[in-house]
Amino acid sequence: MRAFYHPDQALHEQLQYMRFGKIVPPKDLPERTERLLAALGRHGIVAEPPAAHGVKPVLEVHDAKFVEFLKTVWERWKILPERGPEAWPNTFPYWSARPDEDSRPPCRPSGIVGQLGWYLGDLSVPVGEHCWRSTLRSAETAISGADAILAGELRAYGLCRPSGHHARSDRASGFCYINNTAVAAQRLRTKFEKIAILDVDAHHGDGTQQIFYRRSDVLTISIHADPANYYPFFTGYADERGNGAGEGFNLNLPLKHASVGADMLAAVKKAGEAIRSFGAQALVLALGYDAHKDDPIGVLKLEASDFGDIGRLVNDLRLPTLVVQEGGYAIDAIGDCLDAFLAEFTRS
Repeated sequence: MRAFYHPDQALHEQLQYMRFGKIVPPKDLPERTERLLAALGRHGIVAEPPAAHGVKPVLEVHDAKFVEFLKTVWERWKILPERGPEAWPNTFPYWSARPDEDSRPPCRPSGIVGQLGWYLGDLSVPVGEHCWRSTLRSAETAISGADAILAGELRAYGLCRPSGHHARSDRASGFCYINNTAVAAQRLRTKFEKIAILDVDAHHGDGTQQIFYRRSDVLTISIHADPANYYPFFTGYADERGNGAGEGFNLNLPLKHASVGADMLAAVKKAGEAIRSFGAQALVLALGYDAHKDDPIGVLKLEASDFGDIGRLVNDLRLPTLVVQEGGYAIDAIGDCLDAFLAEFTRS
């Protein structure tokens, strides 16, 4: 199995994160990549640097003005006379988020403060000096993984950081700036007519859902903790099935809080049935470890070994599969989770 990662992805280091009304230490630590690289090494896998793809593949699923904002916001922010250590919004617009619209209208404010509230969706996506550089490298990691699948590999892994599945077509949120999973899936569409995305992160992949919600060529499935009292709160419910041409091509499988491995595996089996019925020709697995029982912001109770069972069930689908790394913040557990996953996923 080929794997991809660029050291620049560790440069992004958030300084602020709002949780329960307090500014607390961030959870997406650069150390996460060290633990995952070590796990790859234990399986004899050396991560390759991704190719320099630039923003063109990103623009296949993201709004151009949003991408330009991410590229330039730090330089604009740092010249403000009174500023914090990172670009952070202090106002958010009301928007109805109608499912029959592919995106919002253009952002009307030209000033940075108004644009921050439009393009940054919550208080978990501050933008610092290295944010864009790490974000672009993360997207290029996913793209290079997709290219490996396009070249004939059966399995590939993109160690993406920052993560991506909360990023919508024109908005960052939930530690995510560019939607690596969506960018990779779109890249695979250059060869495969039907792509399935299976997201097993503890949080609903709301950005991925939004990007493909009105399309029938990409089946999006998300298994996650019930969002009624868990981030992202406003999406991830079972009655969200797609819109227009995409009706019936979005499947949410929310789990009760405190669900264990058996509950996750039952949902993965149900997802597998949907993937087979859809006739998917390739799969993107959005793999997060924040369903682990020790995750500091998790509400599910999986053991590390349960990720091995996920790997086995995904392998059983016998599809060309790109694994895109999403969340997982229990530093001392995530390496074991990837270990267990790879042991089963890479079996012949």
